[in-house]
Amino acid sequence: MTTAALRRHALSIFRAALAAANPADAVRRHLERVGVSRFRNVYVVGAGKAGASMAAAAERVLGRRITAGCVNVKDPGAVRLRRIELRPCGHPVPDRRGEEGARRIRQIAEAAERRDLVVCLISGGASALMPLSAPPVTLGEKQAATELLLRSGASIHEINTIRKHISLLKGGQLARLAAPARLEALLLSDVIGDEPGVIGSGPATPDATTFADALRILDRYRIRASVPASLRERFEQGARGEIPETPKPADPAFGRVRNVVIGSNRLALAAAARRARQIGFRTLVLSSEIQGEAREVARVHAAIAREIALRGQPVRAPACVITGGETTVTLRGDGLGGRNQEFALAAALDISGLTETVVFSAGTDGTDGPTDAAGAFADGSTVSRKPDALAYLERNDSYHYFESLGDLVETGPTHTNVMDVQLILVGSQPWVSGAKK
Repeated sequence: MTTAALRRHALSIFRAALAAANPADAVRRHLERVGVSRFRNVYVVGAGKAGASMAAAAERVLGRRITAGCVNVKDPGAVRLRRIELRPCGHPVPDRRGEEGARRIRQIAEAAERRDLVVCLISGGASALMPLSAPPVTLGEKQAATELLLRSGASIHEINTIRKHISLLKGGQLARLAAPARLEALLLSDVIGDEPGVIGSGPATPDATTFADALRILDRYRIRASVPASLRERFEQGARGEIPETPKPADPAFGRVRNVVIGSNRLALAAAARRARQIGFRTLVLSSEIQGEAREVARVHAAIAREIALRGQPVRAPACVITGGETTVTLRGDGLGGRNQEFALAAALDISGLTETVVFSAGTDGTDGPTDAAGAFADGSTVSRKPDALAYLERNDSYHYFESLGDLVETGPTHTNVMDVQLILVGSQPWVSGAKK
């Protein structure tokens, strides 16, 4: 198998994962079972990178039954709706448009009464796309805190713990606003473990985290003194019990709430595996819970690629090993890139010299960090084609490295988001540097 063929197969396998992660059919199937005719009013709210496709599916099912709706999205693409407002907003750093859309979502939720239904559509990116800061924290201060956390290497779970405690909607607070209406929250999971309370910072889910947890996160990354004073003071007041916590499981606000995970990384990986087997690869799904520093996780994947190529373990070539999850990047330089591109660049260094070997990493949402690429390819010849790979890695400039080689993965908006997919493909003949081992 040539490297070019392996790259084509990698894209085919990734597209199968994307197709399985399309939330539109799942939204339609769920809403058709709800029985909306018994409700007086139906409201649709939500946020996320997949919000446009989810809202379009909801509008197709609910049609004129929708009294009002607002969904904050990163990019609506070509989707145009009549009854649900689609509001483009900033991501990953929240902006004023997101705040205005979140304020409208709050108004809609507050209007709901006992005989009404609120449909809440949440997908990856919802935390940043639905910012409504708790006073006295301002949007600018939330932006500064988000930037600081992203640069620190904090996990999405940790970032969302912070967000819940400076928000008026997250951490179950949307459910509190909508009570006593019936609330159906449809969740497209972009988090390890598919925990409803973590997806989009759990706007309709009891919050297990506390103000004290938020402070511990700031201390873990040594940024308590660096975050805006209003945010730090709010956490300290909350930890002392001077302001109310986010709603916990016993709160009556959750009496008529149901959270349903309608799509996840695990389902996407299963579809990828089916496609890989159809092509003819011996296939192994290793994990849907990959996390950690991107370059370190990449080295483990590169070691697996070498083991397959040299010894036929843990699966013999032609082999496809599939993983998923979400890594993090600790920024040390001033370059441009994302976790998937950094993953591919780090892997390229460790698979250098292997033939018939490709490592692929891409985000299912079609974007990777602040770039227009979803991820990148690496193979055994990558470093020989551009030998200064380590210098690019050290300044976190993976985007420009792969752009110069034409090895970026560019899908455009996919209107879904179930974290990332990594692939290790090894062809039928295990060669290293042209000499059979």
